[in-house]
Amino acid sequence: MIKKSIFVGISAVSMMFATSVMANDSPAALIISQGGLGDGSWNDTAYAGFTAGLAATGLEGRPIESKDVVAQGEEIMRRAADGGFGLIMSLEWIHGEPMENLAKDYPDANWVIMNQTRTGDNVASVVFGEHEGSYLAGALAAQVTTDTSIPGINKEAIIGVIGGFKAPGIDKFIVGFIQGAEAINPGIEVKVAYSDSFGDPAKGQQMALAMFEGGADIVYQVAGGTGIGIIEAAKAEGHYAIGVDTDQDSMAPGHVLTSMLKRVDVAVENIVKSHAAGNFPGGEVISFGLVENGVALSEMKHTKHLIPSSYLSKVNALKAEIIAGNIDVWDVSTQGYPSFFE
Repeated sequence: MIKKSIFVGISAVSMMFATSVMANDSPAALIISQGGLGDGSWNDTAYAGFTAGLAATGLEGRPIESKDVVAQGEEIMRRAADGGFGLIMSLEWIHGEPMENLAKDYPDANWVIMNQTRTGDNVASVVFGEHEGSYLAGALAAQVTTDTSIPGINKEAIIGVIGGFKAPGIDKFIVGFIQGAEAINPGIEVKVAYSDSFGDPAKGQQMALAMFEGGADIVYQVAGGTGIGIIEAAKAEGHYAIGVDTDQDSMAPGHVLTSMLKRVDVAVENIVKSHAAGNFPGGEVISFGLVENGVALSEMKHTKHLIPSSYLSKVNALKAEIIAGNIDVWDVSTQGYPSFFE
């Protein structure tokens, strides 16, 4: 459940900001993950929330980028702490372990890691229900993929998904997507591939084209900036991509079936506000799943008219079942890898 210290009583926090009273005016840093700003996805969405939080609070802050953000993670975070940043948030999954260790050396700084759980009285962990949102995307794709009345769809029960790297954080999306698709059609084929990059649109386009040539007509992109090329391939071939993290439907109107929204912007903005208010949720795990409206499918403003209402009703029914606890969507981050994922 979302912690009340952050997400309840925002109006009261806003009143505090309106009177220019801040309990903590130390600057904030947002460490950008692989793929960098301009990815049209995870990093850009988080940065939008970061700038909104700074504007709302009057705090100073800046994003930090590195050409080798993985290898230089500990150095980047230590330099940020030494540089006087009182709030240090990282979007890079690999930074979890070094952050947990650094937080002990800098107890006066507030630390935030995304997509995993780490310990420390001055560390806040933010986790999302990507598997739940991806389940719904898979369920929608499995219904659409054999409906030849929809333009760009063939009769084959084949869909695809391309991840940036093979890692638990990415496979959390992929496994949920497969589970949702198989809930509709146990015999469906889901092609899985990894681009080994979050910033190579050309490679993403090439890989998506190969999936389309192999019979897929819908490809889910979980590859950051590389996914821009996946969406371009869907447009070029007259098929469909599924966007991720932010609403990417307008990147190729009519060729992005839907986008799996991950509200990292809301998470980042509210953490900045909580830091400024002296209400930082150190030691807490903040969850954003379907229950908290932290993940969702986009409104499909360019494609909804193409999709039979019964398909959308089925997706909404599955969403209600997940929220009610009647469907257990597999979470790689806590349950390990399921037998159906090889």
